[in-house]
Amino acid sequence: MKEHGRTVHVHYYALLREQSGISDETVHTEAETVLDLFVELNERYHFAARPERLKVALNAEFRNWDDKISHGDTIVFLPPVAGG
Repeated sequence: MKEHGRTVHVHYYALLREQSGISDETVHTEAETVLDLFVELNERYHFAARPERLKVALNAEFRNWDDKISHGDTIVFLPPVAGG
């Protein structure tokens, strides 16, 4: 039986939170990978940061952009941190 989408929890920090206007949301998506999800969300929020400048965590572990997502996963997009 083919899966038709999944519901995931997404958290945004720093610049991404400012650009989306929210700190987290639950998203129903057809995305298969973390990158697919970012592309889908970028169409909605027009993030200034590109994936190669971000880190991503999947279920509290840093992961790769091509990792698969599953129903119920928690994804965190982390922009570079400025400061000194």
